[in-house]
Amino acid sequence: MKRSFTGFALALLAVLALVAAGCGKDKKKDNGGGGGGAPSAQTITKNPANANKSITVGSKDFTEQLILGEIYSQAFQAAGYKVKKQLNLGSEVVAFKALKQGAVDAYPEYTGTVLTSFYGVKVTDVPKDANQAYLEAKTKLAGDSITALPQAPFDNTYRIGMLKKTYDKLGIKTTSELKGKSEGLSIAGQPECRQRPDCLLGVEKTYGLKFKKFVATQSRYEALDTGAADLVFVYTTDGPLSTGKYATLEDDKKLFPPYHITFMVKNDVLQKLGPDAPNIVQGIQRGMTEKVMQELNSRVDLDKQKPAKVAGDYLREAGYVK
Repeated sequence: MKRSFTGFALALLAVLALVAAGCGKDKKKDNGGGGGGAPSAQTITKNPANANKSITVGSKDFTEQLILGEIYSQAFQAAGYKVKKQLNLGSEVVAFKALKQGAVDAYPEYTGTVLTSFYGVKVTDVPKDANQAYLEAKTKLAGDSITALPQAPFDNTYRIGMLKKTYDKLGIKTTSELKGKSEGLSIAGQPECRQRPDCLLGVEKTYGLKFKKFVATQSRYEALDTGAADLVFVYTTDGPLSTGKYATLEDDKKLFPPYHITFMVKNDVLQKLGPDAPNIVQGIQRGMTEKVMQELNSRVDLDKQKPAKVAGDYLREAGYVK
């Protein structure tokens, strides 16, 4: 599947321009959602003062994490830091253990995951407001001597998706509008989705919906393509969503908790890295909208490009590196 990266780059730069304009209007506001007062969309230059400073960057074991791990690593390298990569560590439990034990100095994690997987917050108790979720995660991580740098714009959470032709046929835009229609529709998701309060169980309870059947599968988009299911639980940054073949419904009752990326760094490491480090992280995150992440993920999952190349293209096309 071939795509025009020039078009993607223009869209990305437009996003960065809008964000920069927004930051200029309100420099005092820092809620963790956009990087506060950090520089906007500036080319990263090598700083000789960073030559003797090192960071080991980790990531979990799926496409988006591998891309993010490469983006952060390459950005730090561009700024003159010595970078070691420990990507593809495994699940969040494995990655967080590696961070706490010092096997890695930093890795990107989702705010909702921080709260539910590491600190025992019930999914139903995670703040629905993204900034509140970030601040709660930041506070809890601080107790483990870990800094949660300001979160990226994109939210990789659940939505109900379907083929675009099904979406047009149903003529609905929100999950609430499935009422009266869901009984004739099958829905697919990963096996654990059936009992998750932020997946099938939660949708049935929050929206009062019943479906014809639930199809347990790891191949969610294949279930749509083959007609095995009419609907499917997707993640909002899934690569296939960039193709235009699929559509998603708005979560109008705000069931699904926020899952924004925060780059977690051990406190002592962040102090040694100096002032460049947080500015680099906040700067490169500014172009990371859901649409951009869908495109980056699609380049690995659909176009079979390497995460390192996709990350490098993102940094170059956005103007962060030359």
